[in-house]
Formats: sequence, structure tokens, C-alpha cells
Amino acid sequence: MPVKNRFAELLPEITAWRHDFHEHPELLYDVHRTAGKVAQLLRDFGCDEVTEGVGRTGVVGVIRGRTDSRGRVIGLRADMDALPITEQTGAEYASKTPGKMHACGHDGHTAMLLGAAKYLAETRNFDGTAVMIFQPAEEGGGGGDAMVRDGLINRWKIEEVYGMHNMPGIPTGSFAIKPGAMMAAADQFDITVTGKGGHAAKPHECIDTMLTAAQITVALQSIVARNIDPLKNAVISVCVVSTDSTAHNVIPQVVKLKGTARSLAPEVRDQLEEGITRVATHVAAAMGARAEVVYERGYPVTMNDEQATIWAADVARQIAGDVDLEMQPMMGGEDFSYMLNQRPGAYIFVGNGDSAMVHHPSYNFNDDAIPAGASWYAGMVEARMPAA
Repeated sequence: MPVKNRFAELLPEITAWRHDFHEHPELLYDVHRTAGKVAQLLRDFGCDEVTEGVGRTGVVGVIRGRTDSRGRVIGLRADMDALPITEQTGAEYASKTPGKMHACGHDGHTAMLLGAAKYLAETRNFDGTAVMIFQPAEEGGGGGDAMVRDGLINRWKIEEVYGMHNMPGIPTGSFAIKPGAMMAAADQFDITVTGKGGHAAKPHECIDTMLTAAQITVALQSIVARNIDPLKNAVISVCVVSTDSTAHNVIPQVVKLKGTARSLAPEVRDQLEEGITRVATHVAAAMGARAEVVYERGYPVTMNDEQATIWAADVARQIAGDVDLEMQPMMGGEDFSYMLNQRPGAYIFVGNGDSAMVHHPSYNFNDDAIPAGASWYAGMVEARMPAA
């Protein structure tokens, strides 16, 4: 099953959808225009069922095969939201909304899944039901969780679920995947350090919150270096330091630290939460200050089912000829993880070629990847539910 000829024919149309989404980026759950266009296209394709408003602004399209003797149901997911970044691509179809752009390729994911939906609605060369999932708010809003909580899995009786993301640096149209942990759990923490403010010329009369915050920032790195098994993965990054003072000669009363913690295993996630709280509070106490820690768990680990990974790689191999099965897991987060926590499935990367990295103002989805990506989406349905 190489790239399907139908997608070569559909490429101009799918590309036009992608460019339209790119010109009109929307953030988080506020994807009303995008979701509306997706829903209308699914209806135009002749999908058997189109439901809007799932998980607030998600869209679900149902396509039934020629037969349904085994009753199997496969879900395919694409994300729809953009990022709060000012575009610098110079593309003719660049964002028309200042401060917003599709800097992660979700416009491409949505367009490819729409292409697969059109093909599957035309051919219906499978035995079972294909569920097209168009999700809002992947970029920090937990839209995958919202759709699951809104009954996505049980309402449509989904048995397996598959997703895809483009990846710069991988040859265009090629694929990479691995079983097990594919992307990290993404948590965040806020540390509020309280001491005794005062004049910077009289530090002996103060409890220096800036020095305490600096000591905490350095000490947090000892958790990964000395508490986590060296053969396991973890990242702690302090990314924000703020105070209510802007003066050069004032030791502030309060300093706030914000950061992220990433892990690929549940037990490591527990260690990070415990360790950050322990180190911050005890270092502060040693300095005579006080630290309050708020640790919030975000997206879970994106965990590929071993057998589903084999199936996903088999389809990708038929399209691209070879698949990278030894890619390293990534410490970025992905809320497709919520769907994988409910049902077995897999998440795969399709190559975006030599482009800027995602979340960069010069990034742009590579339209040349569309035939391969759309073929993989459709191929998963036909491979997992072959016509009787």
C-alpha cells in the first residue's frame, strides 16, 4: 500500500484546506471557525454522522464501512488549535490574525485527516466503523481530556485510537515511532519564596529571598542528578523568576519561581513532585525563609501500546518503504495521551523535512507530507478493519 493515488489527486484540494486553516488560526477551545468548516466538510463528504461540540468545540465524524460484521471501531485523531506566536514565514497564506499562527502544524494534521475522511467516505473499503476525531486545545488546554470526559470513547464505542504529528528534521513523508513511552508527562510547579525584604545595602537585616530562590533553582537540579535512576529520563526547568520590585537596591519580600517537570514513567513523576516540594521547602528553611510549592500535573505520558505500534509501523512501512522504530522518546507533552489511557493505540511522527522546528515563528507545515500522512490515516482503518 504505497501512497494512495487518490491523495495525489486530492492534494490541491487538501492543500487549499490547509492554507485556509493557516490563514485563520484559532487558540485553545476558541476554534469555532475551524471546527465549523471541519464539520461542514465532513457533511459534504457524506459521513454517516457528524457531531459538534464534543469536549466544548471538538468535532466527531463517523464513517461506516461497506459491512460491519465484526463491529470493530477505530478512532483517528487530529488537533485543530494554533499558538499565540507572531508568524514570520512570509507565506502568501500567512496568518491574518496578529499574534496567532499555526506554528505546530495542526492545520496540516486537520487537513490530512479530512483528506482521509473524504477518501474513506468515497470508498468504504473496510468492515467496521471509522471515527474521525478533530480535537481543540492541544496546546496547553487539555482538549483531549475534555473530549474523553465528554464521552468520546464510550459514546462512539472506540476500541483502538491512533494519532499523528509532523516532525521537522525527518525526511518528508517518512515515519518514526516506538513502543512504550513516546512523549513525556508535562507538569508545572509554582514556588513562592517569602523572606524579609529591605535595603540591598543592609542584607544582614533581611532574609534574602533572591539568594534563597537562586539556591533553590540550583538545588532542584540535584533531584534529577542524584535522586532519579540514571537510566531513566527526567527534566526540571525553572523558567520564570519574578518579584514585585523593580528597584536595583531592594531585596524583595517575595520571589516567585515557575517551571516545568517532565518524565517518562509514573514512578519518576512521583519522585519529581515529592523532590521539588522537599528541596524547595528545606532549602528555604535553611536560609531562614519559607517556600510554598504548588505542583500541578499536566498531560500524562504518551504511551504507545506495543501491538498497536507494530500495526501502525506496518502501515507506515507500506507507504514509505521504511520506518524508524528506534527513535528516542521526546520530553515534550501531548494530550493524545488521555485517549491512549482509555484505549490501546499509537502515536506516530511523519516527516516534515528540513523546516524550522515547531513552535518557532518561521515554522510551516510541509504540504508535500500530505499524501503520506493522509494515506497512513486511511491505511490504519483499512488495515485494522479489512473488508470481509
